[in-house]
Amino acid sequence: MYLLTRLKAKTIITKAAVGTIVCIAWIISANAQPAYQSRLWYDEPAGASVKDNPNGWVDDAEWLKALPVGNGFIGAMVFGDVNKERLQLNEKTLWSGSPDDNNNPEAAKYIPQIRELLYAGKYKEATALTNKTQVCKGAGSGHGNGANVPFGCFQTLGDLWFDFGKKTPYSNYYRELDLIKGIALTKYLQDGVNYTREVFASYPDNALVIRFTADKPAALSFSLSLDRPEKFATTTDGKRLIMSGVLANGKGGDGMRYKVYAIPMLTGGRLSAHGNQLKITGANAVTILVTAATNHRLHYPDYTDENFETRLNAITKKTVSKSFALLRQKHVQDFSSFMLRNTLQLGDADITQIPTNKLLEKNHSTKNEQALYALYYQYGRYLLLSSSRKGSLPANLQGIWANKIQTPWNGDYHTDINVQMNYWPAEVTNLSDCHLQLADLVHSLVKPGTKTAKVQYNMNGWCLHPITNVWGYTSPGERAGWGMHVGATAWFCQHLWEHYAFTRDKAFLQQSWPVLKEACRFYFDWLVKDPVSGKWVSGPAVSPENSFIAPDGSTAQISMGPSHDQQVVYDLFSNTLRAAKILGSGDKAFLDSLQQVSSQLARPSIGSDGRLMEWMQEFKETEPRHRHVSHLFALFPGNEISFYKTPALAAAAKKSLEARGDGGNGWSLAWKIAFWARLHNGDSSLKLLNNLLRPTTMIEKGHDNLGGSYYNLFDACPPFQIDGNFGATAGIAEMLLQSHEDFIELLPALPAAWKEGEVKGLCSRGGFIIDMKWENSRIVAAALTSKKGGPCEVKYGEKQARLQTKAGQHYDLMKLLEL
Repeated sequence: MYLLTRLKAKTIITKAAVGTIVCIAWIISANAQPAYQSRLWYDEPAGASVKDNPNGWVDDAEWLKALPVGNGFIGAMVFGDVNKERLQLNEKTLWSGSPDDNNNPEAAKYIPQIRELLYAGKYKEATALTNKTQVCKGAGSGHGNGANVPFGCFQTLGDLWFDFGKKTPYSNYYRELDLIKGIALTKYLQDGVNYTREVFASYPDNALVIRFTADKPAALSFSLSLDRPEKFATTTDGKRLIMSGVLANGKGGDGMRYKVYAIPMLTGGRLSAHGNQLKITGANAVTILVTAATNHRLHYPDYTDENFETRLNAITKKTVSKSFALLRQKHVQDFSSFMLRNTLQLGDADITQIPTNKLLEKNHSTKNEQALYALYYQYGRYLLLSSSRKGSLPANLQGIWANKIQTPWNGDYHTDINVQMNYWPAEVTNLSDCHLQLADLVHSLVKPGTKTAKVQYNMNGWCLHPITNVWGYTSPGERAGWGMHVGATAWFCQHLWEHYAFTRDKAFLQQSWPVLKEACRFYFDWLVKDPVSGKWVSGPAVSPENSFIAPDGSTAQISMGPSHDQQVVYDLFSNTLRAAKILGSGDKAFLDSLQQVSSQLARPSIGSDGRLMEWMQEFKETEPRHRHVSHLFALFPGNEISFYKTPALAAAAKKSLEARGDGGNGWSLAWKIAFWARLHNGDSSLKLLNNLLRPTTMIEKGHDNLGGSYYNLFDACPPFQIDGNFGATAGIAEMLLQSHEDFIELLPALPAAWKEGEVKGLCSRGGFIIDMKWENSRIVAAALTSKKGGPCEVKYGEKQARLQTKAGQHYDLMKLLEL
C-alpha cells in the first residue's frame, strides 16, 4: 500500500492481541455532553405579531428569531412571545402542484447536432440550440416560483395563535432550544406569576406537543386559533380546532388535501368555543396537541393516499390518550438517544454566560468563540434529526420549516449540491438512520427517471436533472444553462454507496443494486468518445450554474466533458464495481462494459496556471469567484483526489480554491470548509467557518460577501437555506476525522486555535466509531469501537496501527498507536 511506505511507525495488531487491550473508563463511558453547552438561548422573544412579508424571496427577521422543532413530519417555529404567541407550522408533505409530464420527446434528435457544433468550436450556435431544445416540456419549476404550476411548492401549513389578552409588562424573560432533549422552553414573570412553556415535536407519537404551566392556580387564560394565508377553513367542535383545505394542482384544479387538529387538554379551568376559536379560562395547566396529515405518499405514479384522514384520526386518538408526562418522557428518550450518540466540546468556554445572538456577534470580532463552533455543530445534527426521520420525506431546501406560500426555489430538492449537502453529516455524525429518507427518495425516482431517459434522450437506464419534487419530477429544467445537469443521477447514487460504506448493511446494498446498475446503463448510452483524446465524455452538459468565455467569444455554459460530470460518473462507476464485488454479481456482460468504460473516462486535468480544470479546455470563467466549485467534487465529497495518493491533483485543487476565494453564499462557504479539511488545512477551514458564522445583520452584502448566519443560527444563502447548516457540520467532522482513504485518520485538519477538545461518537467508513480527546493540539486519549468487526487501519500523524477487530469490541488507540 502506498501509504505504508511513507510511515515511520506502525503497529500490527492481530486477533491474538485483542485480549491484551485495556479500555480505560474514558473509552467506554457514555457519550454525555453537559446540557448547558448544547442549547441556544435568548433573553428576548421573537415578535409574533410582526406580519410576514408575502414575498417568498424576502426574509422575515422575526421568523428567523423563532426556534425550530420537528419530528421529520411536523415542524414548528416557536416565537416565545409573551402576550400573543405564534407557532408557525409545517407538514413536510404539504405541496401545491401535481404529477405532470415534463419530458420533452423532441429533445433527443438534437443531441448529435449539438455535439457536432461543440466539437466544431461553434459554441454560440450550440448554446442557442441547446437552450431551445434541451429543456423540459411545460412550465418546469416556474423559474423557482412554482406554487401555481404543476411542479408545485412546499408551503406553510399555517399558524397556531395564542392570544393572552394582556399588555402588562413582564420580566425575567428566558427562552432556549435544548438540542439534546429537543424541547423549546420559554419562561417569564408577569403580574406576579411565573409562566413556563414547553414545545416539542414527538416522533414516537407523531404530534406537536405544547405545554403551558404557571406557579399560581387558575392563572392561564387565552384564546386559541388556527389559520394560514390561503386555502383553508377552520372549525371547532367545542373541544378542538380543525383546519382543512385543498391546495392548487397547478392545472386549474384541486391538488393536495390536508387536515390539522389542535386539541387543548386542561388541568382545571374551562374550555369554550367562540366562532372558529377556542377559549381557555382559569386553567392551572394546558397541554395542546397538534396532529396533521396530507393525502400525499411517495409512490409513483399517483402519489396519493386516499386513507390519510383515517390515518390521522388513528394517530390523534392514540396521542390524546396519553398524559403529558408520558408524551414528554417518550420524546426525550427517543430524541436524546440520537443526539447523545455524538458530542463535541472545544475548549472550556461556557455558553451560559452570553445569549446565542450575542455569542454570534462576539465571534464576528474574536473569530475564536469555540463554544459557538461546538454549538453550531450540534445544531446541525439537531436540525437533521428534526427534519429527517424514518418514514418521512427527506429534508428539503429549508429542512422542514417554511413560512410562505411561495417558498424560495419552491423549497424543493436541488440535486446539483443542495440536497446532497443536507445529508453529508448523516453518516459521520452518527445519524445514519436519517440518511435512509434520502435513499427512499432516490429509489422512488427510478421509474419516472426511466421514462425521462427514454422519452427525453431515447436512452436506457434512469436519469435525473438538477431539481426534483414530491411528484417525481426528473426532467431537465426550463433553462438549459442550469437545467442540463445530467450528473445529478450519479451524485444521488453516491449516497446509496456511502450509506453502505459506513454501515456495511449488505441488505441495503442489495436493494440499491438495481438503482446503481440502471444509472450506469444510462451513462453507457449518454457518454461519447472525445474525437481528440479518445476518452469517454459527458455532454452536452454544464458545470453547475457556471459560465465561460468560449473560443468563439460567446458566453456559454454548455460543453463536452465538464470535469464535474466526469468525476461524478467515475464515482458512480467505481462504487458500482465495488458493490458488484461485495454482492457477487454474476452479470458479466454488464460488469465488463462497466470496467471498460470506467477505465477510459476522461479524468481530472491540471491547467497551465496550475489549477484543476473545470472544463476540458482552459476556458476563461465569466465569474472567477463563482459560488459553485463543482469541479472539485473529486476532492469532496468524492475521493478521487487524495492528499496522499494524488498530491499533484490535490495541489491543483488548492490553487482552484485560492482562485475561487473565501466568499460565497451559505452552502458555498460550507462546501469550502470540507475542501480545505481534505487538504489538511484546518486553519483555512476555520476561516470559512467564521465567514459562515457572520451575523447577517453585520454583513455589508456584495457579490463576494453573501452567506452568514441568522439570529437563530439558520444559514443564510440568502434567503434562508438549510444546506449550509448541514454542510458546515459535515465540514467540522471532516476536520476531526477522515476515512475516505484506505484508513481512518485522526485530527487530519485540526485548526491551531482548537488546542483542547473532545469528540465522541464520530463514525467512519467500515463500521467504526471513534472517540478522541486532545490537549495542546495532541491526542491524549483515543478509542475505536467496531460495530461489524473486520480489518481496520488508523493513522495519526506519522503513526499507524493496523488491527483486526471483533464486532462490539472497544480498542484503545493510544496503546495501538504507541502514543
